[in-house]
Amino acid sequence: MSQLASKVKSDFPIFTNSDLIYLDNASTSQKPQAVLDTINSVYTKSNANVHRALYSLGAKATEEYEESRKKIANFIGADSEKEIIFTSGATESLNLLAYSLSSDLSPEDEILISEMEHHSNIIPWQQLAKRTGAKIKYIPITQNGELDLSESNNLFNSNTKIVSITHVSNVLGTINPIEKISSIAHQCGAIIIIDGAQGAAHKKINVKDLGCDFYAFSGHKMLGPTGSGVLWGKLNLLDQMEPFMSGGEMIDKVTMTSATWNEVPYKFEAGTPNFIQAIGLGAAVEYLESIGMDEITDHEKELTRYALDKLQKIHNIKIHGSGSNRIGVVSFNIENIHPHDLAQFLNEYNIALRVGHHCAQPLLSKLNETATARLSTYLYNDEQDIDKLCTALQEIIGYFK
Repeated sequence: MSQLASKVKSDFPIFTNSDLIYLDNASTSQKPQAVLDTINSVYTKSNANVHRALYSLGAKATEEYEESRKKIANFIGADSEKEIIFTSGATESLNLLAYSLSSDLSPEDEILISEMEHHSNIIPWQQLAKRTGAKIKYIPITQNGELDLSESNNLFNSNTKIVSITHVSNVLGTINPIEKISSIAHQCGAIIIIDGAQGAAHKKINVKDLGCDFYAFSGHKMLGPTGSGVLWGKLNLLDQMEPFMSGGEMIDKVTMTSATWNEVPYKFEAGTPNFIQAIGLGAAVEYLESIGMDEITDHEKELTRYALDKLQKIHNIKIHGSGSNRIGVVSFNIENIHPHDLAQFLNEYNIALRVGHHCAQPLLSKLNETATARLSTYLYNDEQDIDKLCTALQEIIGYFK
């Protein structure tokens, strides 16, 4: 088995002198000391507003902010740092797109998403459909928890204008065939958007290889601070889009009757940006690259297989999704034990995992569940975490008998 967790766990202060078993990484990740040190350094050594001051402190903050933009562009294989828009997270990124693309839609147009989407990749499109009269269609999932593209000819057509799909399901861990979906979408002239909230943290990303037009992700799920996120987009498309928010910095010229916009990416970054969070995200990217995303992916896939094998041996457990191409996330239910009760008992073992609908109510309805328990791993988790979870589950099941 991979030894990655034993090499990196000491880098995370929350695990120091603690028996915490943290299995809620699909919700948010823990932070390495390197990221915490970077954030502290900015606050104590270069805290000044960016893109506004000519004095040295402001220049230093601006340099660090823009350097982080370059790091992230390189991390996802972007052609230019101008394609990187800093946001508060994937949710804002997707809402930005749903707002800024609205002028391109009419009532006969169609928006295509899937049954496995997070609410953040459903509701913005529902709102867009209400504003424009466009229709929303859904790619169904198979019994294995994978996208069913067998009827793609009926789903993708000349009316399809926007396709927005999750890279990795936050409930099932399914890794979707983004390259294939991007190709189909472009064949019918649609824009393809990827919700990478569960992708960028766990897989090596090259947006050009994926073939998508936009890729959104959150920093806090990939060792970065909360309030940090990214929207990557092709430069020609970003140039055409209207800004989502207005205010300082995103303008070129303002009169009492009109305004013109700054260049990309700044026209999408109104007001004082979350520059310290963005710099912290740059440090997180550096940390991940120092380990290697391929090693992280291999570790997590191996750990996911181990978890599935151990869980399947537990009596009266139902595991959701049986697809082979999955990573880092396993959702399950135990007969006669409500997930909320299960979570409370697991907390007594100092085991943290998520229960509920995971902001994916349509998917849970498809699974005939109102709530599930979900374990989600990252680079600092190991087989011992899974073993302790499974031992606790066995004891809790015994208690309910």
